[in-house]
Amino acid sequence: GCNPLAETGRSKLQNQRAVLNQQILRAVRMRAGAENLLRATTNNKVREQVLLELSFVNSDLQILKEELEGLNISVEVYQNAEETFSVPLVPLGLKETKDIDFTLPLKDFILEHYSQDSSEYEDEIADLMDLRQACRTPSRDEAGIEMLASYFLQLGYVENRFFPPTRHIGVLFTWYDSFTGVPVCQQNLLLEKASILFNIGALYTQIGTRCNRQTQAGLENAVDAFQKAAGVLSYLKDTFTHTPSYDMSPAMLNVLVKMMLAQARECVFEQIGLSGIRNEFFTLVKMTQEVAKVGEVYMLVNTAMNQEPVKENIPYSWSKLAQIKSDHYKALAHYFIATILCDHELQPGDDEDQQEKALSQLYDCVPEGLMVLAVLKDKVQRKQLGKAHLRKAIVYHEEALRVCGLCKKLRNIEVLQEVLTAAHKRSLLKYAQQETEDEFLSLIQAPDILPRTEHKIETIAPQFSKVKVKDFFHKLGPLTVFSAKQRWTAPRTIRLHHEAGELGFSLKGGSPVQIYCLDPVCSAASAGLKEGDYIVSVGGMDCKWLGVNEVLEKLKSVGKQPMELEVISCQDTAASLHSKSATYSMGMQKTYSLICLAMDEDKIDQTKKAPLKLPFLSWGTKNRQKAASTLCLPSAVAGSSQIKKKLSPFTLLNTESSLY
Repeated sequence: GCNPLAETGRSKLQNQRAVLNQQILRAVRMRAGAENLLRATTNNKVREQVLLELSFVNSDLQILKEELEGLNISVEVYQNAEETFSVPLVPLGLKETKDIDFTLPLKDFILEHYSQDSSEYEDEIADLMDLRQACRTPSRDEAGIEMLASYFLQLGYVENRFFPPTRHIGVLFTWYDSFTGVPVCQQNLLLEKASILFNIGALYTQIGTRCNRQTQAGLENAVDAFQKAAGVLSYLKDTFTHTPSYDMSPAMLNVLVKMMLAQARECVFEQIGLSGIRNEFFTLVKMTQEVAKVGEVYMLVNTAMNQEPVKENIPYSWSKLAQIKSDHYKALAHYFIATILCDHELQPGDDEDQQEKALSQLYDCVPEGLMVLAVLKDKVQRKQLGKAHLRKAIVYHEEALRVCGLCKKLRNIEVLQEVLTAAHKRSLLKYAQQETEDEFLSLIQAPDILPRTEHKIETIAPQFSKVKVKDFFHKLGPLTVFSAKQRWTAPRTIRLHHEAGELGFSLKGGSPVQIYCLDPVCSAASAGLKEGDYIVSVGGMDCKWLGVNEVLEKLKSVGKQPMELEVISCQDTAASLHSKSATYSMGMQKTYSLICLAMDEDKIDQTKKAPLKLPFLSWGTKNRQKAASTLCLPSAVAGSSQIKKKLSPFTLLNTESSLY
């Protein structure tokens, strides 16, 4: 990761975000305490004091939220350092988190669950913590993306190694909402995974805004970055369907995906006009359709931002910027078509049919009393329709400037004001150049322009399979066997003697190998070896990752000398708590099926008395029961049944799971 003490503009903003998050946390705690006191007290004087305190706390929270919004709209810090004359793009800020010490929980789990010396894994635990710390300050390039992706994949291994489905191991993950600053605390590793995915998408948006939009390569990189950002956020929305953080809610992520695709579309339009826009009929028709498409997608983004519940949490200035861009690009579309009508009269050598077809594609319907071919041939009608489009362009420009002036945050972005003002003056100048003697006779209203594009913009799904990651805790053994979901006996030492060159058993399986076809009268069986045992060590040498042939070679290499094997026996994780033998109660025989029926009835009664609270994030289960608060710390559901699968850190990439 980057140096956290580096005095760059981006690091200063991120540090300010961290400070604001702490202040918001304190204010939220004060408000929660005051609300609890208000509910508990009956003293009128105390209630008046608490209500007064609540009003101060709420106003303080509102101020802090506005300051956080100011950080989110500080777009000029993330733009390219070159002098540009372009409408600024909006990046996402990285989610902040607290430090976590994995040492004690993981060492305890290794000792308890894997029956291994946990001191041998101190370096691996330190590597995991160092990687997490580096992910808090990733570099704004592909190396930073790869580091976040590697940590995300490493969490897949960690989840399968150390996070059993029936209990928590005592690691508390805290992440702050990117928009509200409210902390979310969970003992569930899935909050960590979701937050890292959000930061991967956010980092892609920062890479996109940093690209030099004055070059063809820079614009191509920007389009690619915004499409990848939309792909990551869309993957987060589809995979983690009910996260407890507002910035990762499905509604918010849906808006963010639309915004990133709109910014990619904007960069495509800039890419088309980078070399200059020729004042030629068919070129201007193409540009009119492309820029109208940009205005349309930003209009949809603005509409989505003003829907509940997104409206309450998304920065107000983002919504206004989307509205400004929609008006600005719609105005450009009307300016381009006005230029077509005013500057390009039909010449004898022009192809009338082609021009008529091209112009007809711009309109859904032409004004009443006008025909496209007649407009092309009649100089007066061309000029009247052109001036109508210019008037509409000026209206859109003035609306964009008005909205920009009303928003305090946007008013301070100089380049935005300059771009809007220059475009407005250009339309006014074009309108002033037209003849004005028929001004009072012209009643034509400019029709709406149909958006159309030849460039497809879509999300690019994250390619995690291209990131090569090695399991830090590889020494624990193959993940298919040595995982948190499996339980075994403690390792047993078996002293093995060769009997007439025979072992008395066969081996099967991959890594680790299993005892198969054990002779019940052989010396190994007498020493405690069981059918189905896994061999984890031969002669003091670890063999968890060795195959059948390699283990057999080790066994045969000893010759007739005695050898010590270390084996483990897998235990049934869903073992019943009662005996299958028949029992007697009050002189009446109670069968095993009756015992099970009685236990099920007891479970139903307990469930009715004390309903279980499910966690917000529940990987692989489809629950639709909603929780009451985003700040509670839920506990795992004990004894929940799990579907056995082949364990893999990439399981989450191949399953259609839902959370919560």
